[in-house]
Amino acid sequence: MDLLNFPAIIVAAVSALVVGFIWYNPKVFGNAWMQAAGMTDEQIKGGNMAKIFGLALFFAFLLATALPGIVIHQMGLFSLINGDPSTALPSFDAMMNDYGTIYRTFKHGAFHGFITGVLIALPILGTNALFERKSAKYIFINSGYWIVTLTVMGGIIGSWT
Repeated sequence: MDLLNFPAIIVAAVSALVVGFIWYNPKVFGNAWMQAAGMTDEQIKGGNMAKIFGLALFFAFLLATALPGIVIHQMGLFSLINGDPSTALPSFDAMMNDYGTIYRTFKHGAFHGFITGVLIALPILGTNALFERKSAKYIFINSGYWIVTLTVMGGIIGSWT
């Protein structure tokens, strides 16, 4: 059983950019975000987009590598054997045979991704925004993006691994 499926992690990381392209599109929340963030068209166009998107993808990849520990319940059992099934007692194989694929669906992964967004991303972004003197609109646009993104990423990780 492969608990760390790297193609799933890569697809989950790329999904963060896809959701971002939609979420921050001017026809969705892009204009409202620019206003809430105090950004201008000139500032947006003046950035090094290759660097920005490259680092955004890298950060999304880091996040996607952390999600299996949150989304896949079997990771806890896997960690008890130091990640090496060859050193496990027979009870590990029995447990994995009985429960190795339970809760491994898009729906369940998406649920854990959503909860992660609400309980981790929202408080972090909200706290930063409060000290930056940003509006509730700014908090909800950015936190909403991460809640949706983590939901999608969690669904991918949950169903592909």
